Amino acid sequence: MSPRPVENLGRFTITHTDGLARRASLVTGHGVVQTPIFMPVGTQGSVKALAPDDLTAAGAQIILGNTYHLYLRPGDDLLARHGGLHHFANWTKPILTDSGGFQVFSLKDIRKLSEDGVEFRSHIDGSKHFFSPEKVMSIQNNIGSDIMMVLDECVGYGADYDYTAKSLELTTRWAKRCRAAHPKHKNGQLLFGITQGGFFKDLRERSLEQLTPIDFDGFAIGGLSVGESIPEMYDMLAHIAPMLPADRPRYLMGVGTPMDILTGIENGVDMFDCVLPTRNARNGTLYTSRGKVNIRRAEYREDDSPLDPDCGCYTCRTFSRAYLRHLYVAQELLSYRLNSLHNITFFLDLAAKARKAIEEGRFAKLKAHYMEVFTPGATEAA
Repeated sequence: MSPRPVENLGRFTITHTDGLARRASLVTGHGVVQTPIFMPVGTQGSVKALAPDDLTAAGAQIILGNTYHLYLRPGDDLLARHGGLHHFANWTKPILTDSGGFQVFSLKDIRKLSEDGVEFRSHIDGSKHFFSPEKVMSIQNNIGSDIMMVLDECVGYGADYDYTAKSLELTTRWAKRCRAAHPKHKNGQLLFGITQGGFFKDLRERSLEQLTPIDFDGFAIGGLSVGESIPEMYDMLAHIAPMLPADRPRYLMGVGTPMDILTGIENGVDMFDCVLPTRNARNGTLYTSRGKVNIRRAEYREDDSPLDPDCGCYTCRTFSRAYLRHLYVAQELLSYRLNSLHNITFFLDLAAKARKAIEEGRFAKLKAHYMEVFTPGATEAA
């Protein structure tokens, strides 16, 4: 699989700023990504319930794949034989793959950490596997993603200072090994570093100081939304995000309510991902321009209005709240698709509105509007 040459690969161009918020673009091997951007999560090579044409219609520029899951099934060797995940899944736009680091955190009961890497048992069949930094680079190379992430340890909320300090040092050593295994722009793939340090600001700063000289194509903030309160998360985000290199894209990993995204943008973050839109869609929670809607509620049984009159997605253009409620209550599979299509469209539209607001110097006004719409305890969307 020989990569096509891409002019200006990795170039990150900031065109507008509004406070700390940035409007920019990033050149990848499969196209230019306009930021700020939300990236739908396709854990196993599929954004749940949605096909590539659904994602394109919703405005998706880039999606995620999960290194851990794709390694286990269908296998990265198989993906390489089929021309990589782009060809396998018929997705022609950029793909970012995480490193499996979050699974190291979430599967802590079935893994063992060492200097060499992480040994873990498959959640599918219990078989033993080992991820070293070099192995993770090899897997992501086989997947063929446009943006690869280094292997890191994501420390849970509540970890003490000494453990967190040792963990970030390990993450730094692993990051250096990832870069050594994947020289800059090898195979047309970008590589992002991940800052850690838990909820200790000095450790966050130390992590960034150690990573910046490695010359990654972008920098991510890991280890947030791991059990802390929202004020604690926002406080750490406001502290560390503006410190990330200003000339590289900044990526907040796995954090993604509408207010999380807007708060991240306000602090200079460019890229976001989260399973929230599709997971909540499958549970009947939908995001609209007037607040959240729980489509399961009996009050929508005869509601002939569109889910969101301000949304132009296929779901809102075509079906009533009454029909969407019926599909959900009847457990029809179409419910998953229509709900997911709407939620993904909402999150992508939110990012598009943020880009336009930054260009026009009114981002603070946009954020204030959504704070009113999504205030905790707000009434159901009218």
